[in-house]
Amino acid sequence: MKDKNPEVSVVVPISERHDDMKTLYSLYAAELMALNKDFEFIFILDGIFSQAYKDLMKLKNGGNPLHIIKFTKAFGESAALMEGFRQAKGDKILTLPSYIQSEPKDLSKVFKVYDEGNDLVITRRFPRKDPVFNRIQSSVYHFLVRKMTGAPFKDITSGMRLINKKIISEFDLYSDLHRFIPIIARGRGIKVKEVNVNQRKEDTKLRFVKPGIYLRRALDLLTLFFLIKFTVKPLRFFGLIGFAVCFSGLIITVYLGLERIFLQTALADRPLLLLGILLIVFGLQLFSVGLIGELILFTRARKIIHYRIEEIV
Repeated sequence: MKDKNPEVSVVVPISERHDDMKTLYSLYAAELMALNKDFEFIFILDGIFSQAYKDLMKLKNGGNPLHIIKFTKAFGESAALMEGFRQAKGDKILTLPSYIQSEPKDLSKVFKVYDEGNDLVITRRFPRKDPVFNRIQSSVYHFLVRKMTGAPFKDITSGMRLINKKIISEFDLYSDLHRFIPIIARGRGIKVKEVNVNQRKEDTKLRFVKPGIYLRRALDLLTLFFLIKFTVKPLRFFGLIGFAVCFSGLIITVYLGLERIFLQTALADRPLLLLGILLIVFGLQLFSVGLIGELILFTRARKIIHYRIEEIV
């Protein structure tokens, strides 16, 4: 390994399934060498992966330029990526999944698009070679992502990405937000480009997702929608919902009041009256949450930078 920092740091989080580490390393390392890239590999084990650790230690002891980081327990892929970013010494960070997902030879496309002036290059597996069930799941998921965020990306779940290290400081990943790196970057004005790559046969197995995973993905989408749309304007989000709820309660109470005045209808034992009052109170609470959020943002506005400067002449 050379004394100077490598040009490319390859970050590989191992958090769920993984392929043979020796095969994965050999395939991508050979392609990076063919591209004349000076590189290092950083493997982060998010949990107990005994066989993967043994295989990586064999590679390490064989003199290969790689680093191994073991977490005490599983903290999630976002945490693994963030630690990999912190340890990376290269100016360019290439993320790879722990299984062979895309053709290594397509790395040349990724680096070419990056050199065109993009700070983040993501990959789209196209044409997809998965079973029909896999493709339907992916299509529906990405359709919802595009509709909720306005981002044009077709395959944000592809793990091969090339990132300018300078923009890493703008990410603070937690939970499952690692899936939305390109969308978060686009929302902050970072130049993001998606490039087509060929899908490997190892990535074409039929995959069934548990119902609980679908629920988690739906919640992740709602989280992302709020972060992208209303982080700097919470009153618009909570205020609109609060106004709608409060207005619904007001209509109910006004209707009951008119009934009482003109039709002499008793209000005792009317569950609808309780519902109307509850909606008014709940709507006011939602509005108050948005207002408090605005006050917090106002007091911290000088410390928050939510824009990017491309050039100063």
